[in-house]
Amino acid sequence: MSLGVLNNITAIEASNNLSQTQMSLQKTLQQLSSGSRINSGADDAAGLSLANGLQAATTALSQSAINASEGVDFLQVADGAMSQITNLLNRAVTLATEASNGTLNTTQITAANAEYTNILSEINNINTNTEYNGIKSFGTAAAIYTSDGTTSQTDNATALANVDATTLGLTAAVFTTQATAQAELTKITTAISTVAADRGTAGAEINTLQAVSNVMSTESTNTLSAQNDVVATDYAAATSDLSKFEILSQTGISALAQANSTEQLVTKLLQ
Repeated sequence: MSLGVLNNITAIEASNNLSQTQMSLQKTLQQLSSGSRINSGADDAAGLSLANGLQAATTALSQSAINASEGVDFLQVADGAMSQITNLLNRAVTLATEASNGTLNTTQITAANAEYTNILSEINNINTNTEYNGIKSFGTAAAIYTSDGTTSQTDNATALANVDATTLGLTAAVFTTQATAQAELTKITTAISTVAADRGTAGAEINTLQAVSNVMSTESTNTLSAQNDVVATDYAAATSDLSKFEILSQTGISALAQANSTEQLVTKLLQ
């Protein structure tokens, strides 16, 4: 090999190799410190695009699970209210049955009628005042939206019918006669069946929304796992690369120093 000072090709090559080693070392250190294999589009453009899509899907699925759970809560509030209405109606059955008997005196009938009127008033209060997050529980539909970030569906929390006394077919005053009490007893029994049917509807939708919430939660977990597979740093490989690039960096510096020292041989020829 001839000696010259115009261009030190060996030193240039050593410098280029050292520069590449330093960039690789920096990238490895970034992966180790961030926990992410992809820290910029330059690291893996396709992987970054996939990871961002998976992250969006995870976010949508997580919120969808919450949406479905909130739908369950909405319906459970209504179901709890209807349970109390059923209890009141069962008490009304007792009063109507009692008033249907011919052994009550006027004072007792008046007292039974007053209690029955109070029961109807309380049913109306429950119908009017029961709400979830400021939304009326009866007569209002809640459309529960769920999505995986790409496709979506809407599950209805059905608008439960108003359960006020009038809608249930109950009158404000009875027990004036045995016949009236017996007729009202039939209406009360029908009202109990109506409320039971509404509770059945609510229960079926609660089960559906709970299933949707569970599915969304499972999908969210699996999607997050997939995202982790794409993005997460492989610490075993990264640690191995760290050792490799640290050694290459040290040897590269030594090689560059050695390549630069060869030019000094030319001066010896001039002595």
